[in-house]
Amino acid sequence: MIGFQHLAQLNEYRWEIPTGYRPEMQAAVHIIASRKQVEAALGDLSLEQAVNAACLPGIAGRVVVMPDVHQGYGFPIGGVAAMLYPDGVISPGAIGYDINCGVRLLSSRVQLSDAEPYLTDLAVLLNQACPSGVGTKGGRNLGEKELEQVCLQGSGWAVKNGYGTSEDARRTEGGGCLEGADPAAVSKRARERGRPQLGTLGAGNHFLEVDLVETIFDSKAAEAMNLEEGCLAVQIHCGSRGFGHQICTDFVQQFQAVSRKYGISLPDRELVCAPLDSPEGRQYLAAMNCAANYAFANRHILAHQVRMAFEQVLAGKVKNAYLQQVYDLAHNIGKLETHSVNGKKQRVCVHRKGATRAFGPGSEGIPSEYQKSGQPVLVPGSMGTASWVLAGTERSMELSFGSCCHGAGRVMSRSQAKHSIRGEALQSRLEKKGILVMAGSMPGLAEEAPEAYKDVDDVVQTVSNAGLARKVARLRPLIVIKG
Repeated sequence: MIGFQHLAQLNEYRWEIPTGYRPEMQAAVHIIASRKQVEAALGDLSLEQAVNAACLPGIAGRVVVMPDVHQGYGFPIGGVAAMLYPDGVISPGAIGYDINCGVRLLSSRVQLSDAEPYLTDLAVLLNQACPSGVGTKGGRNLGEKELEQVCLQGSGWAVKNGYGTSEDARRTEGGGCLEGADPAAVSKRARERGRPQLGTLGAGNHFLEVDLVETIFDSKAAEAMNLEEGCLAVQIHCGSRGFGHQICTDFVQQFQAVSRKYGISLPDRELVCAPLDSPEGRQYLAAMNCAANYAFANRHILAHQVRMAFEQVLAGKVKNAYLQQVYDLAHNIGKLETHSVNGKKQRVCVHRKGATRAFGPGSEGIPSEYQKSGQPVLVPGSMGTASWVLAGTERSMELSFGSCCHGAGRVMSRSQAKHSIRGEALQSRLEKKGILVMAGSMPGLAEEAPEAYKDVDDVVQTVSNAGLARKVARLRPLIVIKG
């Protein structure tokens, strides 16, 4: 097991597991964390999993671990690994089962003081408008051709069908649509699971949250993002639902044989992979992009439904109930990008699992209004705690392939939380703090209790001190909708 004796401390917030730790390592592991956060990471297998990833063929530069890291399937949640393209590999386990799980942030000019009398009505309507829970179906059961168009067009399909605007798509990572999707790469079972679930939140750590913009730290960046102190904002956290989960399941099973076929030595069978330029690797990328586009469309539709609820409850009672999209970005995805690797620009496939993009000022592919400040980086807190809006930096491009943390990170498993916390008591406790909670399952609510997670303020302070992102705004929850 890895211990402090195996780590080289680079500075107060950066640590390294050098390649000499294990002969098979092709790259070092860099950990962005305080000493306290490193101690927490040493309590599970997350750093061992990062070392395993560093043994994969074609690894570029380094594997990077974020301060919200915790053990995942094969690859740590809170991990980033770039693979040389086309000479490296792609691993479904290093991207995650909920492909393009991500966050969409909407801002408003609605003052809390004006909206406060209507928050209960708003919570009830939002809960009705945004179906949540395991296996929940949406209001639209897609036909086969419609599902294919969602896979190919992502947010563009939603706009064409009357949900949201093209401006929403423009303020989405990749314009809300990744190229290279091919519905033919998706199994029949994945299609069956995906057709009825578009426009739904799901369960687990997914949520819809109405927040108060409590504090602004960077006024220029906040202005570019339309964030104003004292006003309401909305976060939507969900992904590709059963569609993406089935796609990952299919390829994890398929790649067991594929890894052997190409003679890839695996330090952990959960890291099964395929060469990026192989037929199997290209097929997974095509299917993964379908799931990513489905998730973009899913959050796009949910945002439309949230806007309708705001209009219905607040129109005529506040000055302007419209919600403007700030940004939407993924934190479980593989992206083909160009980064500096050992001083040379190279094309790589960046695996971000429980890590989100944090491109700095002047980066290609971010909206024009964020070119000076860097792209918005959305870091939702655990239910009942603060969330953060950050801005990407040039330093993140150097240290972490333009990546940052994605949340607080678990310290307690779901089963542990469920056995030690009662959902009803948690709901009562949160409501005493002024947070309205709508939950379809009390055990499910207990799984996501704040004490099951690290302190998000500490995590954000670390990435800020390390230079991966700048603080823009701190959000406080008012309404939480959970499956």
